[in-house]
Amino acid sequence: MSFFKGLFTNRAKLGVALVSLLLCFYLVVLVQRGWVLLTAPEVTAKAMGLAYLVLPVVGAWALLRELLFGSRTEQMAHILAEEGRLPVDDLPRTPAGRIVRAAADAQFPAYKAETEAAPEDWRSWFRLSCAYDAAGDRTRARRTMRQAGRLFAAGSRMGNRRDA
Repeated sequence: MSFFKGLFTNRAKLGVALVSLLLCFYLVVLVQRGWVLLTAPEVTAKAMGLAYLVLPVVGAWALLRELLFGSRTEQMAHILAEEGRLPVDDLPRTPAGRIVRAAADAQFPAYKAETEAAPEDWRSWFRLSCAYDAAGDRTRARRTMRQAGRLFAAGSRMGNRRDA
């Protein structure tokens, strides 16, 4: 898994690892508390214990899903970087460091047209996701990146990620 590569030199990865570790600890505590409640004689306690056991399953699923999303996104970014096809981050910024929205909006149609011209190419979806993110639409950026990831995974099942 590429997540562990550079773990101690990348602050973002270190933060993700720390939060994931804390979440795992919390999920273990939930399972333990759920078991205690399940073994109690009261029906209400048993019902609460069962609910406590469902929460860790949902939490573990969400954690795994997000870690896989991050890992796949990193893989795709590395491939695009090797190919020299990552979007260039040259948009003007405010004094606070935020991208100027008008500049991001002006670049957006080119990325959208690229994706419409090649809807089966994960690279175009990846770049469109970056454009959504630059424009401040994080919801669409994540949805679009998930689409890129699905196409990337489908291409890897066919045998060659670089030509997916």
